[in-house]
Amino acid sequence: MSLTADLMRTGEEYKESLRMMRPNVYKFGALISDVTSHPATRRSIEGHAQIFDASQKAEYIDILTTSSQLTGERISRYLSVIGSAGDMIMNVKMKRLMFNLTGTCTGGRCVGLNAINSMWAATYDMDHELGTGYHSRLRAWLARAQREDIAIAGALTDPKGDRSKRAREQNDPDMSLRMVEQEGNGGIVVRGAKVMIAGAAAANEVFILPGTGYMEDESDYAIAFVIPRDTQGLTVIEARHPSDGRDAEAGFDNPVELGGITQGYLLFQDVHVPKDRVFMAGEWKHTRAAVQNFIAPYRSAIGGCVAGQGDVIVGAAALMARANGLSEKTFREKIVQMTVNNETTFGMGIAASVMGRLHPSGVWVPDVKLANVNKVHVATLPFETKRLAQDIAGGIAETGCLPSSADIDSPVYGELLQKYLKAGTDGETRAKIARLIEWLTIGEGVPGCMHGGGSPDGAKLMVNATADIEANIELARKVANIKGAVPAPKK
Repeated sequence: MSLTADLMRTGEEYKESLRMMRPNVYKFGALISDVTSHPATRRSIEGHAQIFDASQKAEYIDILTTSSQLTGERISRYLSVIGSAGDMIMNVKMKRLMFNLTGTCTGGRCVGLNAINSMWAATYDMDHELGTGYHSRLRAWLARAQREDIAIAGALTDPKGDRSKRAREQNDPDMSLRMVEQEGNGGIVVRGAKVMIAGAAAANEVFILPGTGYMEDESDYAIAFVIPRDTQGLTVIEARHPSDGRDAEAGFDNPVELGGITQGYLLFQDVHVPKDRVFMAGEWKHTRAAVQNFIAPYRSAIGGCVAGQGDVIVGAAALMARANGLSEKTFREKIVQMTVNNETTFGMGIAASVMGRLHPSGVWVPDVKLANVNKVHVATLPFETKRLAQDIAGGIAETGCLPSSADIDSPVYGELLQKYLKAGTDGETRAKIARLIEWLTIGEGVPGCMHGGGSPDGAKLMVNATADIEANIELARKVANIKGAVPAPKK
């Protein structure tokens, strides 16, 4: 299998596309004029650029590319319609691979993939039930996105405001992104925010979904659309990270040169969305399905994400053992448990993929119960893996226990620091491994284990909703040869 150069961007072409965009990303109160070179965003861009370059390498083509359902051409898997269990399994493998290559999140592409597939099903249903033209709009937009090989972030999470109140009950109606005007030509105007959005600074476009299921009196919040990240009226504020303040060239204090996560707050100040980019505008009955169609593939594939970073953590822990003068076999039981954790989330993601169903639109929807079970594991097992890595590493990998790269390289006292840092390896190598573990376990290398793709409590609610306890009771009753029913006690 081979790719022709004109079918897919290179990493450099992707970065050039970002340089051509209107600067609208801010951090620490200052405008970032070039996201590809600024210390706050450069590493995230480099991580995403690796996707484009890896897609053209023979060993990764099958995982990172596929055939377009629209044109038959070979495209990035991040811009595809997931049409089978096999496609979904490759999605899980793709997420693991990218964490292996970058050590961190590439949300400027992966969340967009889930948004595309969520709305592929939702627009199909709306067209058939309501006679809208959303699905044809989505197909036309996606065909262009595939041709241009763009990076697409996805955005669901709203500020929400008071969690005890629905969107319509908030004192400030902008606590969830809403439609403030429906234009006569089919376009809409939106106001509000989306928060904690992964990879926004690294994206060419942002795909917006409703943040939850809405009621009839909340139809203004029932919106889905996609816009260029530099659209007029949209401002992106980058979140602070633990490595902030470290210079872009600060040696191994920033241990991952070609990867780094960014999380943005997207502020919409009466943003105009043209008709051909609007895929939902008031159809509140379809919001819940849109969200559920998103979380099923997302919570399946996130098992691959955390397993991929877990692979790197296992390797870093083994390296740290050697750097401390010990064989990794000393920690065999702990490393085995870390590996079990990795394969549990990965395997649950594969199981959810296989046990899914084909939606009439042609999109594959993973098993909702297994996907949410996976999310519960993702909110616990990776943290145990990180704790074990810290345990193996010893105190040197904890925050505040290691001098900076500049100190270790100091011409005045750096030689002495390196002398006292050496153990099983030279001092600088040991320091580099320690900084990597710090970054992976308590720094910005940590993926959204707890709340990425939604909260574990929300996932448990979905597991409860899909669990058929009465069927289980009936099984137990028959096995025990209990002839009569055993009714539940009255409240």
